[in-house]
Amino acid sequence: TVVYRLQEPSDDSSEEEAAGDTEMDFLRNLFSSTLGLGSADKVLDELTLDGVARYIKSGKCKNIICMVGAGISTSAGIPDFRSPGTGLYANLQKYNLPYPEAIFQIDYFKVNIRSRSSPCCFLFDFYQPTICHYFMKMLKDKGLLKRCYTQNIDTLERVAGLEGDDLIEAHGTFYTSHCVSFCCRKEYNLDWMKEKIFSDDIPRCDKCSSLVKPDIVFFGENLPVRFFTSMKMDFPRCDLLIVMGTSLQVQPFAGLVGRVSKSCPRLLINMEKAGQADPLFGLLGFGGGMDFDSDKAYRDVAHISTCDDGCLALADLLGWKVELEELVKQEHAQIDSQDKKEKAGGKSEAAKSSSASVAPEPKKEE
Repeated sequence: TVVYRLQEPSDDSSEEEAAGDTEMDFLRNLFSSTLGLGSADKVLDELTLDGVARYIKSGKCKNIICMVGAGISTSAGIPDFRSPGTGLYANLQKYNLPYPEAIFQIDYFKVNIRSRSSPCCFLFDFYQPTICHYFMKMLKDKGLLKRCYTQNIDTLERVAGLEGDDLIEAHGTFYTSHCVSFCCRKEYNLDWMKEKIFSDDIPRCDKCSSLVKPDIVFFGENLPVRFFTSMKMDFPRCDLLIVMGTSLQVQPFAGLVGRVSKSCPRLLINMEKAGQADPLFGLLGFGGGMDFDSDKAYRDVAHISTCDDGCLALADLLGWKVELEELVKQEHAQIDSQDKKEKAGGKSEAAKSSSASVAPEPKKEE
């Protein structure tokens, strides 16, 4: 059993409300399943990607929620966690971890954070957002995106143009860091943390000297409070749920698929079908899972492909493909240009420093 603790100090009201919601979900699912209540009309005219596209184009779909996981970032070069052979957990032998999950345990972080060989360092490499990231940005620009709920901590949603209010970073983010002292909690940005790690310095608070930790959710910590408060408002209003690049194995994130209304269509874009839970889980408050193949299937669509290919296919059906490809091209060119400037600036500063240390320029006589 995973025990979560809150990242921010707070009273017990949020936890009590969450427990109450779970009990109510249990009762609703129990009565719905036992008495046959809560049946819904079929919204999609066809359980295919074409059917989803026609629904979006109809104008009836105005509050799309995206749920995304590590699979949307693999084409950027960031490994997912569980894929055999290529996943992060399968390639951590060089770090001599006692077990793979130790990479995201707070005690391991405290001991290893200042090392360049720390597993955390892979997140500070240079990555570009993927087609999938920019597809979500297009949904935002067209006024269709209600929110993006992400399991990722790589900040690529932000790089692609989704802002704080557009995002619920369920497992936290490296975008900001905070002092761990409850009496301080000073915030630091990504560049500050990156500089500390790659200079082999322990990231300590400038104000109180306590450890500074990235705002990612380590094992043993709770998801951000905003995750729980936002899901109560967002999911009942959702009229299309798009799930991409996630195995839907980690709770409570996976249970979000069951929080939309019974009439809300759900599209999965993934390399394999996911989220098809046993009906018993539905009675226990975990949403009941997706139904792609049974005779009773009426709203769930599985498009088996990479996330990028799936987004391109949907964009094509919507008449957005050329616009999406141009957006990706322009944004990547801009990121490349900025990266070159930053690298050139760094080399220039290093050259100045080297030159000054070897042969400092003499002062001119006044």
